Amino acid sequence: MSANRLIYLPLGGAGEIGMNSYVYGYGPRGKERLILVDTGVAFPDMDSSPGVDLIMADVSWLHDKLDRLEAIFITHAHEDHIGALPHLWPELGKTVYCRRFTATIGRLKFEEAGLPVDQIVTVEPRPATVEAGLFKVQFVPVSHSIPESSALVIDTPAGRIFHSADFKIDHSPVVGEAWDDARIAEIVAERPVKAMTCDSTNVFSTHAGRSEATLAEPLTELIRGCTGMVVATTFGSNVARLKTLAEAGRAADRTICVLGRSMKRMLAASEEAAVLSGFPRTVTPEEALEVPRRNLMLLVTGSQGERRAASAQLSRGKYLGLEMKEGDTFLFSSKTIPGNERDVLRVWNAFSEMGVQVIDDQGGKYHVSGHANRPDLEHVHRLILPDMLIPMHGEHRHLAEHVRIATESGIAAAVAPNGTMLDLTGDVPEVAEYIETGRIYLDGTAMVGALDGVVRDRIRMALNGHVLVTLILDEGDEPMGEPWVEIMGLPPVGRGERPLAETLEADLAQVIDRLGRKILGDDDKLEEELRRVVRQISVEEIGKKPEVTVVISRLVAE
Repeated sequence: MSANRLIYLPLGGAGEIGMNSYVYGYGPRGKERLILVDTGVAFPDMDSSPGVDLIMADVSWLHDKLDRLEAIFITHAHEDHIGALPHLWPELGKTVYCRRFTATIGRLKFEEAGLPVDQIVTVEPRPATVEAGLFKVQFVPVSHSIPESSALVIDTPAGRIFHSADFKIDHSPVVGEAWDDARIAEIVAERPVKAMTCDSTNVFSTHAGRSEATLAEPLTELIRGCTGMVVATTFGSNVARLKTLAEAGRAADRTICVLGRSMKRMLAASEEAAVLSGFPRTVTPEEALEVPRRNLMLLVTGSQGERRAASAQLSRGKYLGLEMKEGDTFLFSSKTIPGNERDVLRVWNAFSEMGVQVIDDQGGKYHVSGHANRPDLEHVHRLILPDMLIPMHGEHRHLAEHVRIATESGIAAAVAPNGTMLDLTGDVPEVAEYIETGRIYLDGTAMVGALDGVVRDRIRMALNGHVLVTLILDEGDEPMGEPWVEIMGLPPVGRGERPLAETLEADLAQVIDRLGRKILGDDDKLEEELRRVVRQISVEEIGKKPEVTVVISRLVAE
């Protein structure tokens, strides 16, 4: 039997921002007992995944290893860490461990999906320990932009792992636990950390991170200086920011109204989990209509320009009876996630056309990140002093830069993007093997593999248009009338201003008249020929080679 080994395998979240999903294993080679940390999502864009609702890591590597998967651990309730849980849990079927606020969000998701909520177990933070096979796991409170975010201390027979999850150094986070050096030092004093897997999101930010508490004064000053209605957006999960904004609004003598299902849900879950108290009184949209505009502040969803969120709907007109007008102010108290710039600017420009003053975070004046910047990462490196460091939660450039910083400090490190299994058993991380990883799309209510061709075909139709050809043949393989054509997503007329559909029908009829019995009697060959002709004529007429669907119907003699 081969020697036991300690492995780390990112299925998502390493080499990208979002879709976090990490596997740890210990045991004989190929027979390791496993745990899964986080099941997050990424969000689609119209260029690469049109029409898709959510993107999640492909966990098929675990399918034939479910008898060795001990448990699932969720570090916090951001969608890029918990969003895939209700979609993947039916095939994984393992007990889920997380802290109270995260469990509240998880159970809501399970209830909506009709899944057993008793499979989500609430765990108190350190010193409480979850024993999952050969693993002993403790939740360690860290500060982040959502309540009860936690690092994980994972003890194995081969050594201790510190899985940082998302964190920042914030000693006064407004909501949730503060960062505590002493608490981390105790962990290291108990047992040296063999490997630290660490957040890399802000590795390129060279200034020290700022506390959430520093925003109260500038936000209050800004809102006091506004004459019309004030509308502010941020991430719905950033409960601390919502409280800071609401308190700033109240200090400026404004009534607060919250718009957006996800934001209301987070606030309700925060109160239910007892992590939020003292939130200023809010009014309903109906009540807000009776409040003078100079005394009204809306907190709304849609900081990333999401089309169905409250921000975007306000930018297109009325939303629940409320509307923006000239002289109002709209504040983005958030950072635009790379890739969302176009959607955010669409909302911004729409407000600008209304005469609304739009203000963004202005270099951090009205927003602070929930992730540790480089000086804070270096501080944590020195505090934990791991034998080795594995960057995660970042694009490849983030991982590579984080490795460079670690190695300059004398810490062994390795870049391990999705699918790279590392052996952590020795003194340095070594690549054990490469696993084929991919993505799964939630497309409406269906789960679709990234390689299934569904989204690829959708993109091709969007780029090239579509032609439907219908042809009916009798019992003797003779055409019954001419073929007819329907076009979608293509110019209606071609050269000479003749309707494109008519041109295609006429040319197809001529081709069919010339075809022999051998082709007319073979659906596959006939379909191939008609498709070829449609594409050829389309290129000549409009310069496009469309996607073509051919429907052949044959009459059968009784």
